[in-house]
Amino acid sequence: MLSTINLFTRYGASAKAKLVYLGSPDSDLLSWVRSLNIEHVSPAELMRSEISRRRSLTAVTEATLAALRRWFFARKPDAGFVLTDFPATLLQAKVFDEWLDTRGEMLAGVASSETTPVELVKHYRTLGLHIEGPELASILV
Repeated sequence: MLSTINLFTRYGASAKAKLVYLGSPDSDLLSWVRSLNIEHVSPAELMRSEISRRRSLTAVTEATLAALRRWFFARKPDAGFVLTDFPATLLQAKVFDEWLDTRGEMLAGVASSETTPVELVKHYRTLGLHIEGPELASILV
């Protein structure tokens, strides 16, 4: 797990790392995430519960964003997390950036799936946060 520690060198212990995975992680990444001692958050599970209540897609999206906002601002500032399936749009990414700025926090990195919208990847590359394929593969070792 030495390569995992290297990813977090400027952020202290890996338990404090804040990571985002744009899209749904594959099984290798998911097992790696579960091996870390940090919270794993996915709005997909929040959306499923809202959909089961037979709400409209707009209501589900708004309820999911509100639930994510409550989670984000209720957690301890130094607690690490891996956030998957969010942000899904450039607008959501900018809103999430504002949340981070409000709390004075910074992401350790952002990885993406092959189906991630190009504008999201460009956004996080511009911020210097996007973890490219070989870097991501090296942290899964």
